[in-house]
Amino acid sequence: MNVQPATSSDAVPQQIATSNHDVAQIMGGLYGPGIIGLKGAFDRDWAQRLREDVDLLFDEARAIPGGAVPRGPQRWYVEIHPQRLRGFVDLATHAWIVAVSEAVLGPQWRIVEVGFDVPGPGAMDQPWHRDFPSPEATRIGRRLDSLAFNLTLVDVEPDMGPFEIAPGTQWEAGEDFVDGMFPPEHHWPRYVERAERKLPRMGDISARSALTVHRGTANHSTRARPVLVLGVDAPDACNAARHDLQLTHDYARTLPPSVLDHLACRLVDRLEPIIQLHQIEGLRMGRT
Repeated sequence: MNVQPATSSDAVPQQIATSNHDVAQIMGGLYGPGIIGLKGAFDRDWAQRLREDVDLLFDEARAIPGGAVPRGPQRWYVEIHPQRLRGFVDLATHAWIVAVSEAVLGPQWRIVEVGFDVPGPGAMDQPWHRDFPSPEATRIGRRLDSLAFNLTLVDVEPDMGPFEIAPGTQWEAGEDFVDGMFPPEHHWPRYVERAERKLPRMGDISARSALTVHRGTANHSTRARPVLVLGVDAPDACNAARHDLQLTHDYARTLPPSVLDHLACRLVDRLEPIIQLHQIEGLRMGRT
C-alpha cells in the first residue's frame, strides 16, 4: 500500500490569519526560552491521518537497511519524502508556521527537512545535546538561522518519554561540547535545574531552535511517542546539506507557488531512497 500525495482540500487545519500572530511574542519566545507552541493547531482527525501515514512509513523504513536511523535504544529517526504525507500542503501553508518562519528567518525561509522521531517503549534518557553545532550566525552574530517545528501525533503522558528542554541554552557557544553538540556531564546539573518537560496533545505544534539543549527522556510506557519534524532555514543557513528533500516533477506541478517557493529540494522523475545524512553518532547508544 502506498501513501498517495494529498492537497490541502483533503484535511483542513484550524487556520488563523498570519496577521493575528504577534511577531514580538514569537521573537521573544524563540530568542528567549528558545521554544514556543500553538495548541490545537490541527484537529484530532487530521492528526490521526498523519499518524497513519507515519506508522506506514516507519514500517517501510525499518524494512530497508539504513532506512530508520537509531537515536538511542528503541529510538529512531526517519527522513521522508514530503509527498508521501497526506496534508503536507496543510503543514507548509499553516498560518502559524508561516508567521513564525517569516518573523525569525525572513520572507525567503525554506523547508529543508521533513521527518519523524519515534521513541518506542524502552527508550532511554538521551544525553543532553543540540542537533548540530552552533553556526557563526548564532555564535557570533546572535541570530537564529534555523528552526525545528514539531507536531505531536499522540497525547503525551508523563510515562511516555516526554521531550525535555533547557530554556535559553541556544546562546551557549558550546566550545567544550563534544562534536559541538554534546555538553560535558559537568554541565548537566544546570540543565536539569532549568529543564522543562513538554506534554503536548495531538495536533499541537511547537517551534524551537535546534540549538537549545534538550533530550528525550525514558519511555516507561507500552506506547510509542511519534512526532513529526519540519526543519526550516534562513536563506544563508546550510542545513539543507544534511538532508535530501525530493519532489517528483509531477507532484511539484500540483503545488501552489506559496509552497514550492519555500522548498529547498531537488526535482526527480521518480523518488529515490533517502540516504540519511544527518546521523548523530553521540545518540546511537543513548546515555552512558
